[in-house]
Formats: sequence, C-alpha cells, structure tokens
Amino acid sequence: HGPPPPPPQRAPASPAPTSNVISGDAVLEGPVVQARDVSGGIHFHQPAPAPPPPPRPPVPRQLPYLTASFVGREADRRALDALRAARPAGAPQVLVVSGLPGVGKTTLAVRWLHEQADGFPDGQFYADLGGHTAGETGPRDGGGPASPGTVLEGFLVALGVSAVPVGTAQRAALWRSVTAGLRLAVLLDNAFTAAQVRPLLLGSPAGLTVVTSRNSLTGLRVDGASLHRLEGLPTRSAVELLAVGGGDRVARESAAAHEVVRLCGRLPLTVGLASAQLALRPHRPVAALAESLSRGQGALGSLRIDGEAVMRTALDLSYALLPADAAVLYRRMGLLPTDRHDLPMLAAVANDGSGGSDGEDTAVDTAVDALVEANLLEETGPETHRFHDLVLPHARRLGEQHEDPAHRAAVLRRYVDWCLVTAGAAELVLTPSHRLPGHDVHAPGVAPAPLTGPEEALAWLDTHRNGLMGAVRHCADAGWDTSCWRLVDLMWPLFLRLRPSAMWLEAHRLGLDAARRCGSREGEGRMLTSGAIGLRDAGEYEEAGEWYGWALAKAVEDGDVRQQAQAVSGLGHIRLQTGRPAEARDHFREALRLREAVGYRRGAALSRRRLGQTALALGELTEAAEQLRRAHDELTALDETYEATRVAALLGHVLCRDGRDAEGVPLLRDALAAFRSGDARSEHWEGRCLEWLGRSAEAQGDTAGAARLYAGALELARRLDPADAERLEDRLRHL
Repeated sequence: HGPPPPPPQRAPASPAPTSNVISGDAVLEGPVVQARDVSGGIHFHQPAPAPPPPPRPPVPRQLPYLTASFVGREADRRALDALRAARPAGAPQVLVVSGLPGVGKTTLAVRWLHEQADGFPDGQFYADLGGHTAGETGPRDGGGPASPGTVLEGFLVALGVSAVPVGTAQRAALWRSVTAGLRLAVLLDNAFTAAQVRPLLLGSPAGLTVVTSRNSLTGLRVDGASLHRLEGLPTRSAVELLAVGGGDRVARESAAAHEVVRLCGRLPLTVGLASAQLALRPHRPVAALAESLSRGQGALGSLRIDGEAVMRTALDLSYALLPADAAVLYRRMGLLPTDRHDLPMLAAVANDGSGGSDGEDTAVDTAVDALVEANLLEETGPETHRFHDLVLPHARRLGEQHEDPAHRAAVLRRYVDWCLVTAGAAELVLTPSHRLPGHDVHAPGVAPAPLTGPEEALAWLDTHRNGLMGAVRHCADAGWDTSCWRLVDLMWPLFLRLRPSAMWLEAHRLGLDAARRCGSREGEGRMLTSGAIGLRDAGEYEEAGEWYGWALAKAVEDGDVRQQAQAVSGLGHIRLQTGRPAEARDHFREALRLREAVGYRRGAALSRRRLGQTALALGELTEAAEQLRRAHDELTALDETYEATRVAALLGHVLCRDGRDAEGVPLLRDALAAFRSGDARSEHWEGRCLEWLGRSAEAQGDTAGAARLYAGALELARRLDPADAERLEDRLRHL
C-alpha cells in the first residue's frame, strides 16, 4: 500500500491565517519575524540598551582615628547632642567648638562625630584649616591658614569631581550643588576666621558642619552656627587620664597626681604627655614629676597667659626622656616642609650613609614607635603619622636650635631627593613618554616609595601633593634651582590627571624662575609649555598665549623642533577653544609638519587628532574622519592605549554626525567600556561618550534611549563640569 494521494488543490478565496507552533526545547532570543513573502529588507527598531550605571567614587570616610585614651567629656557630648537636636527645621547646621590649645577640641569633635556616623551615610569629610600656623612659615601651602579654595578642591575631588573650577566662589557654588540633599558630616579643624570657614559650609539641611578653633568665631552666628566653649577636663577625668600611664602610682600619690593635673591646666594634651612620661619611667614618683613641672612653669611663665608655657614645659620634659635616635628623628621631622610623615620617607631622611638601608629602616621604626609612645606623634593611618599642631612648632624649634646648618641642609636635601626619585618613579608608571631623555632620577642612598602600578602611583601623588609642593618651595627658597624645575616637571602626572589648578600654576611659576636662574634652556622650555597648559585650562588664555609665545621663540632660537611644535600646537589649541578654528588649523598643520620632519610619530598622531577636531568644528566631516582614522591607526601601533581610545571616541562621534551611525555607535560603545575601566579610565571621556551616544539615539528617533544616555552623562557632568551639566539639562528638557 502506498501513501494516500494528496488532496485536490484549489486557490483560496482569501489569505489563510498564519499559525506558529514551537515545541520541544526551542529557545528564541531577540527579534523574530515569520513571513511568507518578503520584498526588500527587514529593519528592527528598538530602544538602545540602558548603559550600566557609572562606577561611583568611594564614600568619603575622612575622619581621623579615634583616640584610645579618650576619657570623660560626657557633659560636653550631651551639650552637642542638645545643640544638634535644637536646630530649626530645614536649616543647615553648624556647630563651633572653641577653646584653648590642647584642650581637646579635635579629639572631642572626632569622637562625637564617630558616634553620630549612622546619621551621615553619604560621607564624612575632614580638613585641617591650619589656623595655628597664622604668621608662621610652616609646611602648609607656604605657611598660614589653608585657603578655602584649596580645601574645596580636595573635597570636590573626593566626591569624584575631576574638573574643579578655578575660583573659590565657583568651587563653593559647586560644593553646595553636588552636596545638595546629601547626608554629610564635615569637620573643619583648627579654623582661623569665620571668613575662612564660610565658603566651606554645606547648603543642605541634611548635613552637619562642625568647626574647631582657638577663636570663638562669633561671626558664624549670622550663618546660624551654635557655639560651644570647651574647658579643661574635670579634675576626676584628668586624674583618670594621668593614670593611663601612671597606673597604681596615681592612686597611691593622690595629692601629687592632683597637683600634676593642676599644673597641666587639666588640658588633655599636657596631661597625656605627663601620663606618657610616667609610663616611660615606671619607678619615678608622681611627686617628682609635679616638682619638675612646677620648676619649668616658674622659669617659662604663667599658664594663665595663654596655656602655652606649660605646654612647652611638658614637651621639653617629654623630649628629654626620648631615646637618642628618637630625639634626632623628632628634630629632623620638625624641619621638613610636609604635614604627612610616612615610614619610607622617614627612612630616606634618616639615612645619612652611615649604615645599611635595612638597619636604617629598623631604627626608624623603633624611633617612630618611641615618638608615638611619648604622645609626640599621632598615627593617622598605616605607616603614616602627623604632629599635633602644638607639637610641630616645638619640634621645628629644637631642629633649628640643635641641628647645625650643614645637618639641616643635609636633612632637607635627602627629603627633596626622596621626592624627586619617587615622583620620577610615578612619572615612569603613569606618563613614560613625558620623561626627558637622559634624565633618569637617582640619589645616593635614597630609595623611592614602592609603587606597584598606575593606581598606586597616582594615589601616592595625590596623598603627597602638599609635601611635594613644600619641597618645590624649599628648593626655590634654598637656591636649588635644578631640583626645583626638575621636581615640577616630574609632577606632570599629578597635574595632568588630578588637575590641582592653583598648585599647577604656582609650581610652574616657581619652576620657570628656577630654570631661568640656573640657565637651563631645556627646563625653561618644559616649564613654559606645561605651565601654559595649566593657564589655558584655567581659562587664562591671554597669559597662556604669552607663555606659548616665549616657548616658541626659545625653541626656534635653540633649534629644538619638538618643543617648537609643542608651542605651535598649544597656540592652535587656544584658538580652537576661543572659537577660531580656521586659525587653529594653520597652527596644527605646522605642528604636524615639524613633528613629521623629525620622526616624532606620537606627536604627529596627536596633531592629526587636533586637525580632526578642527575639521569637525568647521563642519568638514569627511576630512575629520580621515584625520582621526590616521591618528587612531598610528597611536594603536605605538601602543598608546589611552590616546587611541580618545581618538576612537571622537571618530565614532564624527561618523554619527555624518549619518553613519552603524559605524560610529560601535566605536563609541567600545570606547565607553574602555573609559569605565582599565588603563584608559576617564570619567570626563565616559561622559562625552554617553552624550554622543545620546545624540545618535535622538537622531534615530529613540527618545527614551537618548534620555537614558543623557541622564548618565548628566550624573557625571554634575561632578565634573557645571557648564556641561547645564547643557545636558537643556537637552533633556527639549527632548
């Protein structure tokens, strides 16, 4: 029997309905079309996938360590609780804690804010405003109180802002904007005046600012501040603190213990020093300590004046008990122009060539432990320490008195050398192409801090920026002119990646003067071109043009073609940024010609990138794409990952502008992924890619996708550049 015959065929009167049957384990992903007859192509239109949220910077947790020997202050903590609870609804809160030096203002504020930490999940900020250095020449930014602009820069960077405005007023406005609605606690330590504090205040009622100062700062009342005056410890608490080091002797010699805390003014700092002295001499009677303090006070003046006479006496006694190595290190640390002391740096400073490095490291560790044990040095983190603001002048005075000029110069020379070799190591990790040929940095007996990769190198530059700037200033003052401009030059990755604008300009002005004094034509050229970039980024176009002009004239005179091209390119960049693309093109073409003439491939590729940007500004999209393709190919061949990725993003944007989204969007997405992680990471360029992808989506009619992309770019722009944020907000409004 064969198969049954087919049914008779007939033409249907109308199209039969379509039926789809899927059975078994079939899995369908993405768009599906089932059709009988298809004429032409099939096009799918769907919203662009939302990009993953950009990585957020870590929540700032900047409050100093808690002090282990904290005692008492229950009444003061209750008073602060009451002031916080009594604030008017909807008003930003400011609390000012004032009192004598050494009375424990900072310790109380830190302890109390740690207790309130659950109420401030968005972060805790800390800044030492340096009010105690008024009128002195100290390690902070050249001496004197910290400028509000510098403090704001640090706060904004901690929040992830990479494009920090130049002016203090602009920084203060951005600080209020990016912290609006955030539950933050801010501790402004050692304030000098109300005017110094005012730009740093939060504008959000969800935040709290605590200010400590030797002055009452009554001027802050107009800003709604509540004031709390801190007095000495209650006698019972002061005796308890003395017993931390004195043990049972304090109980056995109760009268002498009460006399010691009276002579110490019941100030936690001096009582703590006395306690440490008892711990270091376990067989010394408390009465003997009281007698020493009494003699010292009579010789040095009365505590009733300002509290500092007994402080000096207590510090002198603590210093006298130090082991010899610790005493030497204490004096030398007081000479250094830095507010941060870490063990690798101290080992370099202590290494006078008399012993091996391993032995020096061990001796430094032991000496630092002795200083911490004596309450003369505070631990601020792993292997990092700082002086209390009253201890630093004492250490500096002893260093100037007991170290002869030759020894002082040698200590500072070793510190500068350590800054040079470690900044040099960071430069090689972060920007190896910036290194001057034949200018490797070595110093006998000085080893750089260990840097394992780009992230650690940049972190080292960031945390040591004040110490590096202090070294630059010292070199300028001491006439170490070659070291001055070389250190500024080695700090280039700090300026390029972190953009500390005020420091950038000050450092290069000092470096330029130093290079000219020592007759270094090479150094003068480097300072002019890199300093001009800082001026240009700060919007100081006229002065930047002058610096580039000087650099060009010098390079022509010296026959330095590469520096000549750098100056010409810089002049072109100013013209491009000030709306003169046709003039900019002439400069970039000349820079390209010069760089190709000397075989400088990287520089030539960067010139082509500038030519591509200029063509884009002129609306010449085909020319822009051609220049950018050539630049990308060359930079890729040179293994310049970061620069090649930037050019790829620009090329993707140009192609999308030219209606070639199928080519441009993949380039932008690949660049976006690279800017979010790895060696090419950049929040600025991440934001640009998101915006350009948003423009492409908007042009394709994908309004929802464009809105998501613009929103991602806006989140970054609010931290990076207020002008970009305003433009993106406008785009979102008009979608």
